[in-house]
Amino acid sequence: MTPQIHLHVLASGSKGNAALVEGPEGSVLVDCGISRRALMQRAAELGVDMGRVQAVVLTHDHSDHVAGLSVFCNHFEGRLIATAGTVGARKYLTELPFELVGHSDAFDVGGMRVQAFPTYHDVPDPMGFRFETEDDAPGYCTDTGHLGKEAMEALRGMRILALESNHDERMLASGPYPAYLKARVGGACGHLSNAQAAQALTQLVGEDTETVVAMHLSQENNRPSTCVRTLAEVVGAVATNDAFTEARTPDGHLTICAAAQDWPMTVW
Repeated sequence: MTPQIHLHVLASGSKGNAALVEGPEGSVLVDCGISRRALMQRAAELGVDMGRVQAVVLTHDHSDHVAGLSVFCNHFEGRLIATAGTVGARKYLTELPFELVGHSDAFDVGGMRVQAFPTYHDVPDPMGFRFETEDDAPGYCTDTGHLGKEAMEALRGMRILALESNHDERMLASGPYPAYLKARVGGACGHLSNAQAAQALTQLVGEDTETVVAMHLSQENNRPSTCVRTLAEVVGAVATNDAFTEARTPDGHLTICAAAQDWPMTVW
C-alpha cells in the first residue's frame, strides 16, 4: 500500500482518548476525551495542523472519549458524527448538531471512505472505523469486549491497525479491582485483553500490515512491555529495545508498539 493516511494518537487510556486520522484532503478526530488545551498542545508537539480537521467521530459516549467535546466545539464548525445511541446517552451531546449514522454505515470525509462497524461495550451502539483511500487503509478499534464478524472483516489487512489491548488477564485477576469491575472489564462487553488482541492478529495481520498500535492500555492491569511482548509473539516480532516497548519482525516489515495516555505518537 502507498501511505496516504497517517494516524496521530494524542491520548489513549482510561483517563482520556483522542486520535487524529489524517487523510489526503483533511483529518478526522476520533473521540475527544481530553481538554481542548491538551489536544492542541499534543497536536502541536507532533506538528499536526488542527485546522485540517473536518469531522469528529465518536466511538461511544463514555466520558474518557467525549469529556472535551463541548469546549472543542466552541472553536469547531466541522461535522460531528456518531450513532443515535451514543448521542442520546448524554444530554449535552443531544444539544450538539450531530449527523447520526448507523454502526455499519459508510461516509466520506477528508478524502477518505470511512466504514463503521459495531463494537461490543457496555454503552448504547458503539462503533469502530476503517479509513480507506484507493491506496491505503488504517483501522481503529477500541473499547470492545470481543471482535464480531463485521469488525474482523473491516480490520483485516490494514496497513495501520490501532487495536485495543487493554489488560493482561492474570494482572486483572490478581489486581486491586473489585470483583464486579473485574467481571465488567473482562466480559464480552468490556475490553479486549492482550491475549484476545494477539489471537485477533493471527487473522488480521496481512502482507500489507506495517504497524500494529496497541490501544487503551490499563494503567492498573497492563504494562506496555507485557502487551507488546504478547502481541509480538504471535507475529514473530522481536524487541527493538531493552524495555520491550516496541517489537519488529526480522524482515523489518511489521512493527508492534503501544499508545500511551500522556505521550502522543504518530504512525506514518
